[in-house]
Amino acid sequence: MTSFEPNAILRGAQLTLVGAHRALQNPRLFTSEHYRQAALAVAAGIAIRLLIAIPTVGIRLLIRFAGLFTDLQSSSWDEDIIDGVHFVEHSVLQVPFFMMSFMRYITPTLDQMFMDSLAWVDQTYVQKHKSEDPSGLRAMYYPNLRMYSTHGDAKQKHPKEAMFAFALRFGRRAGLSLAVYALSFLPVVGRFVLPAASFYTFNKAVGLPPAVVIFGSSLFLPKRYLVMFLQSYFSSRSLMRELLEPYFCRIRYTKEQKKAWFHDREGVLYGFALAFFVFLKVPLLGVLIYGVAEASTAYLITKITEPPPAPSDAEEFKAKDVKWVNKHEFLGLPLDSLDKFNAKLDEVKSRGKTEKDELRKRFT
Repeated sequence: MTSFEPNAILRGAQLTLVGAHRALQNPRLFTSEHYRQAALAVAAGIAIRLLIAIPTVGIRLLIRFAGLFTDLQSSSWDEDIIDGVHFVEHSVLQVPFFMMSFMRYITPTLDQMFMDSLAWVDQTYVQKHKSEDPSGLRAMYYPNLRMYSTHGDAKQKHPKEAMFAFALRFGRRAGLSLAVYALSFLPVVGRFVLPAASFYTFNKAVGLPPAVVIFGSSLFLPKRYLVMFLQSYFSSRSLMRELLEPYFCRIRYTKEQKKAWFHDREGVLYGFALAFFVFLKVPLLGVLIYGVAEASTAYLITKITEPPPAPSDAEEFKAKDVKWVNKHEFLGLPLDSLDKFNAKLDEVKSRGKTEKDELRKRFT
């Protein structure tokens, strides 16, 4: 559980609040353009709610029509059907989450929001340490990252191809979720389907002992809560990958490097995304909160990666950055001391350049 320990998940959830607070202090998020986008986001939230309600409304109308020929007062099967459709839409298929995530491929606003927030994080950092020796401060993130192209790689997907690939990924996962949920209704073996899926999922993520505990406890959980638990895990991971897209579309790791990058930071990323996933459930405002989550991800990046170099040195940087070098030190910090790494550098200024350079590698 080195990368998925409870302390890492808790720190990720804490960064949700700190990052959101830092992002909302950025005056550039309150320009007329972003106000317009916020209004569009609220309108999109309303549209999403209406679209999702269509199947339920249709089923209600069919049941009302059937009620003309049967007595529905003495039975509850009609409400059971409506409740089941609502549960499948929101918890099994995660349709609202898919529609919010899909908006990234329709408008570039989220990418610009990430970059604006990254510039604000750098500016805030310099302001908080303006009385210190500039040579002891960390490098900036925004100036170099903006030099990277978001479409210069020949392998980069066309926007329409990226939209199709995202829809295909979601459709594949939704189909698998629906199949597992359907299998859970089989007689005898059905009650073991969801616990087995839980064990398989978490055995790869956190190891055998915790997976056995999850499997054992899931045998006694109601099916509805177990589905919600599993889907919150998968959706949180998917959300984090989408929020990090502005970073990864610039610094393009290989498939193996990206996998290692995520694995070493998995606990913090999961805690960060899970907290925002809960907030995304707020009716109508979910799309607006998605924008805040994107802006907050800029703050997260500055805590779990080193500042990127110029594009000419990107390959060497990527080879080293897959490993989170200051992981244990950062997870051990109090919440009010997230800038402690710079203070550590200042404490050793008199000890010589060699020791200072060594600490810079460790704490920045």
